[in-house]
Amino acid sequence: MKNKAFVFLMGVLLISGCSNDTQSKDETNQHMMHQNNQEMHDSMMDSSQMGHGHMSHDNVLPLKDSSGKNELNIPPLLTSEAASGTEYTVTAQKGEAEIFDGITTETLGYNGDLLGPVLQLKKGETATIHTANKLDEETTFHWHGLEVSGEADGGPHKTLKPDEQETIQFEVTQEAATLWFHPHPEGKTAEQVYKGLAGLIYIEDANSDKLEIPKEYGKNDIPLIFQDRFFTEQRQLDYKTAMNDDGTIGDTLLVNGTADPFLTVGKEKVRLRLLNGSNARNYTFSLNTGDSFVQIATDGGFLNEPVTLNEVTLTPSERAEIVVDFSKADTSKGVSLVNEDGSVLLPFEVSDEETEVAQTSKQLNDFSVTDEEKNMPVTKHIELFGMMNHVEINGKKFDPNRIDFTQQQGVTEVWEIYNKKDMMGGMIHPFHIHGAQFKVISRDGAEPAENERGWKDSIAVHPGEKVKIAIQFKHKGVYMFHCHILEHEDNGMMGQIEVK
Repeated sequence: MKNKAFVFLMGVLLISGCSNDTQSKDETNQHMMHQNNQEMHDSMMDSSQMGHGHMSHDNVLPLKDSSGKNELNIPPLLTSEAASGTEYTVTAQKGEAEIFDGITTETLGYNGDLLGPVLQLKKGETATIHTANKLDEETTFHWHGLEVSGEADGGPHKTLKPDEQETIQFEVTQEAATLWFHPHPEGKTAEQVYKGLAGLIYIEDANSDKLEIPKEYGKNDIPLIFQDRFFTEQRQLDYKTAMNDDGTIGDTLLVNGTADPFLTVGKEKVRLRLLNGSNARNYTFSLNTGDSFVQIATDGGFLNEPVTLNEVTLTPSERAEIVVDFSKADTSKGVSLVNEDGSVLLPFEVSDEETEVAQTSKQLNDFSVTDEEKNMPVTKHIELFGMMNHVEINGKKFDPNRIDFTQQQGVTEVWEIYNKKDMMGGMIHPFHIHGAQFKVISRDGAEPAENERGWKDSIAVHPGEKVKIAIQFKHKGVYMFHCHILEHEDNGMMGQIEVK
């Protein structure tokens, strides 16, 4: 403990009093603090650790504005290989993508050069997925948010060596949702995601089929994967140079793998399925016009009714589905999705063509947290602590041979996740549990915000905050729980629960 205290004390001196607590809204002060401390940082820290990352989440490397010169790439929908039912082959492979005009960037992708296709599933069906590793290193296929057995989940125990293949089969038992998939090999997750391994999963059900919401894929139902990256002068993804133990941050935003993107939309309601697929950066999405939008879904399903918002914050791995009414947006000065600091994430080109504006269903779901769940005692305590490579859960780093908790299949328990402050104030940790969706009971004893009253598999826990959740596992097996800042995960901020 003395050594760790010394490390944190040195960290305090090195960053000259910068706070890690929450993202500052005063961008001028951020810029001045960044400038004043940069010279000290560069002289005292290795540039490969500091130059393109961050030591303080108050002073995150700013994103360049999207110039809006490239049409947004829309991931293809993967076609089932079976005449009836759903059967897919997903291959992890090396690629070469033209992210910048006339320049080839070495990347990784699923069934292609960069990112992956969208896998479509239907509640009640049996799905078969063949996975193949065509990389020159081992990887896994983790189905983030999908309720499957521990054997099928794709955690670090289920690695595929180069040229190995595996098939999983499962019944789809959960409701309509926007999920995703990515690698999860121990100590290598961050780099493989950074280089391009990520894709989306759509689940539909009888409820989503009947809802009045935008559903025309690629036209008014748009997947949006947000990932910040740092490119070398040669426009390559050099992870070892960009890597930061406290979360790798880039200055260039890719949306669906597109740099400087724009999206053409009609004068209608458009559904945007937002995924924060970044290694570490948080996003607070809003419209530059100040117009509101409605959120209709969380990580694992629809909210009970649309929630009107002016902004929504997503930490790494969180998703939100929002509906923007472009028939009412003020287009006189252009419309863009922007981040909290005003940086332009995605400009929209709103066509002049008039489109019939459909109504959005007022009742979307029947989700609830029961009185019984609210009054259940806490049976599992999770303490998140630390920064850089000194990160722990309950005072321990990940050990693949250690089971931290056990839980019975089909039994609901209440967990309390506590983000313990450190000497520097602490930072937000996005906490993710594999193999299940959970309900948020409270934040520091208060009811969660309206747009968090839906199924979740990841949740932002602020410094000093205690979050209570109710969780039930439908399947047996060993599952991970961890911080979804990918470098924290790789550094051991992860544990295991065995469901029996």
